[in-house]
Amino acid sequence: MPVRRIVPTACLALTAFFPAVRVAAAAPLSPAQSQALVNAALANELRAAQDTTHPMRYLLRKQTPRLASTREICETKDGAVARLLSVNSIPLGPVAEQKEIARLEELLRDPGRQRHRKLAEAADTARALEVLRLLPRAFLYQDIGPGEGPSGAIERFRFEPNPRFSPPSLETGVLTAMAGEIWIDPAQQRVTRLEGHLQQNVSFGWGLLGRLYKGGWIRIDQAEVAPGLWRTVRLQLQMSGRVLFRIRNFDLLEEETRFDPLPAGITYQQAIDLLLAREEARR
Repeated sequence: MPVRRIVPTACLALTAFFPAVRVAAAAPLSPAQSQALVNAALANELRAAQDTTHPMRYLLRKQTPRLASTREICETKDGAVARLLSVNSIPLGPVAEQKEIARLEELLRDPGRQRHRKLAEAADTARALEVLRLLPRAFLYQDIGPGEGPSGAIERFRFEPNPRFSPPSLETGVLTAMAGEIWIDPAQQRVTRLEGHLQQNVSFGWGLLGRLYKGGWIRIDQAEVAPGLWRTVRLQLQMSGRVLFRIRNFDLLEEETRFDPLPAGITYQQAIDLLLAREEARR
């Protein structure tokens, strides 16, 4: 779930609870059954989000109303490394290409830069993990029946704020105003889609620091990109709000494609060599 980046083991208790994968059902799951399946899937997402032993190489296309860019990403034990490939669907020209190569070569010479990037990445991951841990108790889940997702049969659930949930931080306060749907692959107990909509304005810092306005929404799609390995393949965010004294609009689409596994334990230096090898192959 930007966080990317967000490999589970099955929940044995749930195996007994659901003796067979349900493609269709005569009646919706009970609240207890719904919560059990959602809890198992979210527990798997939490474990996967903390797994650093299965790095991947992939393409990331990021689009806003003003700019679209495509980067090649290599995940490593030292944090992700990226190489810019195109801007607004136009490949980099010779001058921009040389600047990008020089940036990667400078990153090789200065390990401090990558350490700084990894610290920022770790902070983002910590925030994402906090949200993942809260999702089972932040919402009430209701089964709305089976469906068909891009990869096969899924079970759909509607969620709404749990009135008994008290957010532990300002950042997680947004959960108290969000409702939407979550889709789960019941065979692998993984989340395939989560879409949430703000039902009311949300203030941060008692309204002094900022506010997100009603109507904003976020959608995250996941897929199995290699046997047993799931990744976010699409993230779309549309929000508007006030940060301090400025009105901000957040309109973002990220799509991740062409996943390839990398060796476990790969370093950022090795990843840079892989990214630079693209240039050598073109010569």
